[in-house]
Amino acid sequence: MPQNILLIQDDPVDAHAVRDALLSSSDGPFQVDWVRSCAEGLNRLAQAGKQDEHRSHGVAAVLVDLFLPDSRGIETFDRLFQAAPQIPILVLIASDDEAIARLAVQHGAQDFLLKGRLDNYWLPKALRSMVERAANGDALYAEKERAEVTLNSIGDAVMSTDEWCNVTYLNSVAEQLTGWTRSEAAGHALRDVFRIVDAVTRDPVPNPMAMAIHENRTVGLTPNCLLIRRDGVEAFIEDSAAPIHDRRGQVTGAVMVFHDVSTARAQSLRMSYLAQHDSLTELPNRILFSDRLAQAISLARRRKKKLALLFLDLDHFKHINDSLGHAMGDKLLQSAAKRLLSCVRNADTVSRQGGDEFVILLSQVMHAEDAGISAEKILVALNQPHQIGEHAIYVTASIGIVTYPDDAVDAETLLKNADFAMYQAKDSGRNNYQFFKSDLNVTALERQAVEHGLRHAIHRDELVLHYQPQINLTTGEISGVEALLRWRHPLRGLLHPTSFISVAEESGMIVGIGRWVLREGCRQAMAWQDAGLSPMRIAINVSAVELRAKNFVEGVREILQETGLDPRYLELELTETFLMRDSTSTATVLEALKDMGVLLALDDFGTGYSSLSYMKRFPIDTLKIDQSFVRNLTTDADDASIVNAVINMGSSLHMLVVAEGVETSEQAELLRAQDCPEAQGFYFSHPVVPRGIAQMLERGASRVRI
Repeated sequence: MPQNILLIQDDPVDAHAVRDALLSSSDGPFQVDWVRSCAEGLNRLAQAGKQDEHRSHGVAAVLVDLFLPDSRGIETFDRLFQAAPQIPILVLIASDDEAIARLAVQHGAQDFLLKGRLDNYWLPKALRSMVERAANGDALYAEKERAEVTLNSIGDAVMSTDEWCNVTYLNSVAEQLTGWTRSEAAGHALRDVFRIVDAVTRDPVPNPMAMAIHENRTVGLTPNCLLIRRDGVEAFIEDSAAPIHDRRGQVTGAVMVFHDVSTARAQSLRMSYLAQHDSLTELPNRILFSDRLAQAISLARRRKKKLALLFLDLDHFKHINDSLGHAMGDKLLQSAAKRLLSCVRNADTVSRQGGDEFVILLSQVMHAEDAGISAEKILVALNQPHQIGEHAIYVTASIGIVTYPDDAVDAETLLKNADFAMYQAKDSGRNNYQFFKSDLNVTALERQAVEHGLRHAIHRDELVLHYQPQINLTTGEISGVEALLRWRHPLRGLLHPTSFISVAEESGMIVGIGRWVLREGCRQAMAWQDAGLSPMRIAINVSAVELRAKNFVEGVREILQETGLDPRYLELELTETFLMRDSTSTATVLEALKDMGVLLALDDFGTGYSSLSYMKRFPIDTLKIDQSFVRNLTTDADDASIVNAVINMGSSLHMLVVAEGVETSEQAELLRAQDCPEAQGFYFSHPVVPRGIAQMLERGASRVRI
């Protein structure tokens, strides 16, 4: 394809000479477009620019005589070069004007030729060479531009140096990370632009680019390396550097690719932290605590020293969760964690094991008694009110203590024995600490066996209800029954609640068990009615844990609807101590039950610390006199006076009074003489299976002794 040459020449003789030389040359083919003024040349270049997408009409090169009718000297070249800097220009000049031609080359001309030496050999070759150089330059420029765009588009920083470690290039990311622009960094020593130190020691780190040049190999950056930006900001980086070679394989410099890993490193450290710490309290979790305990045991073994473990459980924490909500419970755990930390040394470890359980590792103790001092300090700290929002929450704790090597020599046994001791502290009344004793193992294993069996008791149909009648002391009729839970243990036989109810409450299983008792009791009451027996009141004990449980009231409503029992025949028995503990929230629950039509009884009355002012706040229907007063009713004048006072108080408050634990005819007669409305006890009947109650009712009230 012919190369289009724009010839700008006023002299026709010279113009024809140029044309003839180009058209007859074997270096062609060339196509010559001749114009005689600078203005015409500029016009042709403008047209060529518009048609540039059609390469056949473009201008491949310009031949120009700098002395034209409308422009002379270097001005001619500057006007043309400004109009089309991308097109190569060859200057035609007389020998006298060679200095101007050299100036034109300095301004951007490709070359110049003397007019007197134009022929069909040198002119075409010079022109062809010029066009090819321009094309190669364009290609090289385009390649450089692509490389530049690519390097600035990648997420990594790129930097290069010469063989003396002077900076030759930075891409945009490298500019951001170092704080140096490319132009500012060019020629500077690498150590000035790329300052790196060890993050731990703060000592300078060997420069990987210098090593790559010196050792002629790819080099990675030392781990844990910090890049210090020009303004002092620091960033963790990772990189690799490689040498640059010329055609002969000689090292001429190095290039390095690096990137900021500060965010990734922070995320990694955070993930590692979260994997080893409790998310709520930020205390070490089981994983980290196990590691620290293993290290502490190993160190104590080598040094022949003691260490201690304190296993701590907050008392009645579930009540706080149920009554105030889990959000408040979480804040209480955070407050407790802070206080635990304040009670130990920096070398010790406080860990949250889950729920409301904490374990404290005292890494060095001289004597076991030292652990007791720490436990006492912890109990005092926890007993102070925890101010959470508008609530001042009081909480106590039970702590079990073990020491190494006295109580065990391995981590697992130490923790297990500390757990046993903690349960002993709970059984001892809570808000105290207990040291592990070897006989606790037996008690703890029994407790674990009870808990394990109890978890399956409902599903295996091992729970049963027995019923004890309540007798109207005036008529002798059965006015109601109390449902009493029994566990038909597959190995130990029939168990009374005293054998398992405390475990059920501690483990939280009492809620599910209580729901089963309530459903089964209501179902049995309806079964008696469906069998044609007269409707009667059924009393069911409700523990404090159940009453605090979420949706307890709704659960009672659902069971009544499910079984069809009229609410007026259901009486829920509550303990006096519980009512006094949280009177505000308790009153709300009791009012909701009363609105439903359920009866409420106060069990074991007289054993707590209630006052008449409290009694007026609760919608109680029945007072049950505790059997401890009834037992000595005929022999102890004080007990007789107490019983009489309760009967009179119940009458004045329009409450039904039921005396519990009546075992003799003398007790029954004295109660009737004091106008006690109802009573229950072995004198009338032991707790019996449902069929026994039905038989008693079928025989008639006259068969019940009074």
